Amino acid sequence: MLTGKQKRFLRALGTALDPIVQIGKGGVSANVIIQVDEVLETRELIKVRVLTNSEEGPKEIAPEIAEQVQAQLVQVVGRNFLLYRKSTKKDIIELPS
Repeated sequence: MLTGKQKRFLRALGTALDPIVQIGKGGVSANVIIQVDEVLETRELIKVRVLTNSEEGPKEIAPEIAEQVQAQLVQVVGRNFLLYRKSTKKDIIELPS
């Protein structure tokens, strides 16, 4: 579980990120989960955008994806949300304690 200080740190890093994964009218499919899982392994922190033609909103989709890829939901803002998961291969982001 992330502390408040760690979440603030990750939110600050996330402001400069562009959304890597976009979820449209197809919703959360197996391909989306695989893509999010792979990108989290290489980057640790990613921004995901839920398009307006999606049937569900970001507040419903974000926790679902986070649970399926064992990631931490950092923030939901508008149609975007941030996910964080520590890489098993190499540490990219050094979280404050």
